[in-house]
Amino acid sequence: MSDLITLTEAAALHIKDMMKQNEEEDAFLRVSVNGGGCSGLSYGMGFAHEIGESDTKLEQHGLTLLIDDESSSILKGTVIDYKESLMGGGFTIDNPNAIAACGCGSSFRTAVNAGKPEEC
Repeated sequence: MSDLITLTEAAALHIKDMMKQNEEEDAFLRVSVNGGGCSGLSYGMGFAHEIGESDTKLEQHGLTLLIDDESSSILKGTVIDYKESLMGGGFTIDNPNAIAACGCGSSFRTAVNAGKPEEC
């Protein structure tokens, strides 16, 4: 499952900083896909303290990532990066399964999963 999600070193360093700032150093990083957003599906990232029965556990750059079974097939091959620019920084998600995306960059759909589109 090492090709499920790739977390770049830049993203991992930024997440570790966020964990430290929020006193969440003992947490896992949960990456998920939820219904909603203007294109039908949206990405979710947050801190978790428990591993669910349907979670896949990955270790990358000193972080433990959790991905639930439902999100796994949609996220397969995804690269999560963190980029700085003159306008600030932010996470980028490159998902080869996304066939359409919204301008916000966090809403998408795949060929087999249209999700639940909502108003922007």
